[in-house]
Amino acid sequence: NFVHLQLAGPEKSTRHPSLILVFSPAVSRRCTDTIFGAAHIQRLSERDGFVHRTLTTHNMDTLGSPPWSLLCALGALLAALWCAGRALTGAWLRPRRLARALRSQGVSGTQYRFPSGDMKEYVRLIAAACSQPMPLSLHAVAARAVPFDHAIIKQHGKVALTWFGPEPRVVVADPRLFREILSNKQGQFGKQRSILRIERLLANGLTTHQGDKWVAHRRIINHAFHLEKLKRMLPAFAECSSELVRRWGDSMGQSDVQEIDVWPEFQNLTGDVISRVAFGSSFGEGRKIFQLQSEQAQNAVKMANVMYIPGYRFLPTKLNTRMKANAREVELLLKGVITKRERAMKDGHADNDDLLGVMMESNIEESQEAGSSMPTMTTDDIVGELKLFYFAGMETTAVLLTWAMVLLSMHPEWQDRAREEVLRVFGKNQPDSEGINRLKVVSKIITGEPLIYNFSSERLL
Repeated sequence: NFVHLQLAGPEKSTRHPSLILVFSPAVSRRCTDTIFGAAHIQRLSERDGFVHRTLTTHNMDTLGSPPWSLLCALGALLAALWCAGRALTGAWLRPRRLARALRSQGVSGTQYRFPSGDMKEYVRLIAAACSQPMPLSLHAVAARAVPFDHAIIKQHGKVALTWFGPEPRVVVADPRLFREILSNKQGQFGKQRSILRIERLLANGLTTHQGDKWVAHRRIINHAFHLEKLKRMLPAFAECSSELVRRWGDSMGQSDVQEIDVWPEFQNLTGDVISRVAFGSSFGEGRKIFQLQSEQAQNAVKMANVMYIPGYRFLPTKLNTRMKANAREVELLLKGVITKRERAMKDGHADNDDLLGVMMESNIEESQEAGSSMPTMTTDDIVGELKLFYFAGMETTAVLLTWAMVLLSMHPEWQDRAREEVLRVFGKNQPDSEGINRLKVVSKIITGEPLIYNFSSERLL
């Protein structure tokens, strides 16, 4: 069986060359129809025991179209199969394989549920915990702050397996293992990748880096938190705090009692402090960045509640669009501040007592010590670390101060002791670093020592 192709001369027009196909009768007629489906059959005849089919194409290029179309279709099919295979492996085969490996090592926990894992239960428990006010007399905050982890530990023990989508997560509540995990320098305990996707929209900084990049950034940023450099920032702390106290005093008016919602007040306080100590004279841009990062933090909480929906972060929803727009605006503002500071440093007019200046100086010194002409941290890296200062410093400090106020409200006798100590050490003068080190009572309140709780910290769980 064979097929023989003959190119016939033009009959009426050179734009329509003809092909005569000669093939044995045993060859299926359907074969040529499939291969040359774009051609027009002119006539069919049989002579000398062979079937002769004459076809005219509209253009000689048409003859190449069906095979290329077939190849494109085949390529698309292979790509689709490859994507489907990766999705199947990531969302089903790999989680089951990891679950078997962890259980073989004695780690118990929840069963993997395709495709969201434990995210639905996580969201449900968070909503249930926040649906009712927490009694002030109850100090068992774990069930309120981390209800899912609290329930998992009670059910499966202090080392338990959970699932954040198809990604396994081992919850460790054994203090003896904390030191081993946190002191491990072999990179065996990585950061949760699914959480990192959300964090990068907020701040692609030290908390999201791993390996050598984390080590380099940690070494550079550590310079900004040396005690002597923190002392230089004390005037900014004092000024922001004094403004807050004056504002509270003005809101009292002639009344002896005034109710104040301290949570937003402390958020504004910490945002103002970070804006001043991070950017110094660029305080205006810092305030705008603070507002955008505050909104990003709120949106990140909303995003975390719907992360169990596969591919949600890629959908053009209002939430996703807003978070990406905020991230772009913050980056533009920060790059503008960094560019101005770089020019000032070249001209010798920069005041590098703020976090930005200290970090940029440390970055230059680190690169020089390494003998590299390129900076260790790029401009994008510095932008990520500055965004992290806002997100990490603002929320955590505001929560700490708010909780301290709650405890002082519950224990008025500690208010009296703290007030007496502050007046004794400073009188009406501005706080300084030497005096702050002598505030023993205030330090106990901030750290929440058992003198306030009057019981072991184990009861917090």
